[in-house]
Amino acid sequence: MLVAPSILSADFGNLERDVKAICEGGCDLVHVDVMDGHFVPNLTIGPAVVGAVAKVASKPLDIHLMVENNTFFVDLFAPLQPKYISFHIEEEKHPHRLIQKIRALGISPALVLNPHTPPETVEFLLEDVDMVLLMSVNPGFGGQSFIPSVIEKAQKLKILTQKRNPNCLIEVDGGVNDENVTTLRDAGVDIVVAGSYVYNNPKGVKYAIESLKV
Repeated sequence: MLVAPSILSADFGNLERDVKAICEGGCDLVHVDVMDGHFVPNLTIGPAVVGAVAKVASKPLDIHLMVENNTFFVDLFAPLQPKYISFHIEEEKHPHRLIQKIRALGISPALVLNPHTPPETVEFLLEDVDMVLLMSVNPGFGGQSFIPSVIEKAQKLKILTQKRNPNCLIEVDGGVNDENVTTLRDAGVDIVVAGSYVYNNPKGVKYAIESLKV
C-alpha cells in the first residue's frame, strides 16, 4: 500500500517540520487538499504555500482540488509540477478536456468521486487517467469517520479499471487508519490518504505511516 499523508492535518505554524517528518517517515506522496470555500465549506491553501511545501518535500505532491473553477486552479498549481492533480467529476462539465490539459502539462491526471457518486460515472474516462480517488468522507474537513460503503465502491471500480485501464491506480481518502487499511487493500485500493491518523498518532508519524503499508 502506498501512503499519502494529508498536510491538512499538519501544524501550519510548523509546516516545514511536518512536511519533512512525513517524507523522512517513509510516505510515498504528499497529499495537498486545495479547497476554495465554494465547492466545499472550507478554505485552505494557495500556490504560495504549496510552493513552499514543494521546496521542502522530498516526495512528489498529490494535489486534490475541491474547487468550482477547476481549470483556473490547474493553471495555478501546474507550475509546481506535482505528480498528480485530481479534480471532482461532480464539478466538471468537460472532464475529458481537462484531463487532456493536465496531461499536456506533464502531470498525471486523476478523478475524484464524492461518497454518493457511483464508480460507473467515470468508466469511459478511465483509459485517460492515471488514478481515481474515492472519498470515504464528505470532502471539506479532516478528522471525519470512514464511510464503509467505499469498500464496495472500490471493488466495483477495480473491476472497471481491470477492464478499461489496468494501470489506473485507486486511491481512498478519509478516515483511513490501521483498522481499515487491510480491508481497503483487499478491495483493490493502491494508495491511502491519511491526515489525522498520521499527524495525531501517539506513536509518531513514522509508526503511523508504516502501519498503513500493508
